[in-house]
Amino acid sequence: MNNQWKLKGKIVSGVKQGAFFTQLDWFQKQCLEKLGYTPYPGTLNIEICVEDIPGVAVIEQKAKIEFIPPDSTFCSGRAYPVDIQGIRAAIIMPAEEVRVHGKNIIEVISKVKLKDALELDNGDSVELTIDIT
Repeated sequence: MNNQWKLKGKIVSGVKQGAFFTQLDWFQKQCLEKLGYTPYPGTLNIEICVEDIPGVAVIEQKAKIEFIPPDSTFCSGRAYPVDIQGIRAAIIMPAEEVRVHGKNIIEVISKVKLKDALELDNGDSVELTIDIT
């Protein structure tokens, strides 16, 4: 049985809240502890292909990495490690009550600015590899 899934999508603009969140001290510290890197300020937003949307729900259920804020003024979230065209990254899933995107849009963090590292822009196709074990 193959334990690797592929999710395909295209790069889209976000709502510009990821940069604020990814720069919070407590979030950066927990990323370093739980993912092994401090994230680049911001997220890469990917609109998942319609046929791959059910896979996003499975990933959300399997996401065991939790980000716990130091106080209740910030939301909690979860993450699932992925590989995006050869670069280690993670899908970030904020708590449902603060989610600003539909189920077809995922946010991805990495230690590098993914658009620059992969030479991608809005509208370009991208593929994520997910190890489902």
